[in-house]
Amino acid sequence: MSFKADSAKIKRWREERHWSQEHLAELAGVGVRTVQRIETGEPASQESLKALAAAFNVDVMALAVDQQAEAASMIAQKNARARAIMRLVFWIHLASWAMGMLIFAGISISVGGPGYAMLQPSIWWTVGLSGHAVSVVIVEVVTRYQDQYEVAG
Repeated sequence: MSFKADSAKIKRWREERHWSQEHLAELAGVGVRTVQRIETGEPASQESLKALAAAFNVDVMALAVDQQAEAASMIAQKNARARAIMRLVFWIHLASWAMGMLIFAGISISVGGPGYAMLQPSIWWTVGLSGHAVSVVIVEVVTRYQDQYEVAG
């Protein structure tokens, strides 16, 4: 049976104590290669984790990754990336709209006559852009509320 060890924590604790990997391996009664593998994130046996915990004088669970926290972190990162992509898509839409409005103005000027020839397409594209903006704002507001709620709760 193997556990996912918190490799960053193990390495940080070792370095805080100014121990070499060899010294930690000697204290724990495990091989240097075992310490190296664990610090690079490879799975560790229960016995190896118990030995390292004894060397650090902590409970073995202090060396294991909190699976719920890791899952929550992964979800938060995925959501943050999705929001960043959503904002980028909006900015692309906004730039396209601005360019479109310039083209529409050029068409209206070249057609001549009274009024703005491209009024209807301009209105409807602006309505679409506004709807896109509202959806981005709603997602941002809801996300900030959720983040505050999670921090407070």
